[in-house]
Amino acid sequence: MSASGVRVRRWLEATDESRDAGRVVVYDPQMPVVRLRAPLRRLAGDLSEHVLEGGTVVGLLRELERAHPDLEGWILDERGLIRRHISVFVNGERRDGNTAVEAGDRVEVLPAISGGAP
Repeated sequence: MSASGVRVRRWLEATDESRDAGRVVVYDPQMPVVRLRAPLRRLAGDLSEHVLEGGTVVGLLRELERAHPDLEGWILDERGLIRRHISVFVNGERRDGNTAVEAGDRVEVLPAISGGAP
C-alpha cells in the first residue's frame, strides 16, 4: 500500500533485460493496468505499465499522477478532465474519462503525435 492507501504495482529487479529498464512487473489480476508511451513514460519513472486502483479512467489517471507527480498536468487538466491531445483506450476501444474500469482491464494512454514536413 502506498501512503495514500492506493495499491501500486510492485517491481522486482530482473536479471535479464526487459522493456522497463530491467524490471519485471508483478501484476495483481484484481486491478487494471495503465500503459504509457513515450514521452509520458519518461515522466512516470521510465515505466510503461502501472497497476493502480480506480473505478473510472479518470480515477486511475488521478492515482497515476499521485504516484508520479511529474505527470501532473500532462494527462489531466486543471479541472481533472482528460486533455484534448490525449487519447485513452480501454481494452482496445477509445473511451472517455467516465468509463468504468474493472479488474484486468488494460488502459492505454496515448499523446497526440504531430509534426512532419510543411
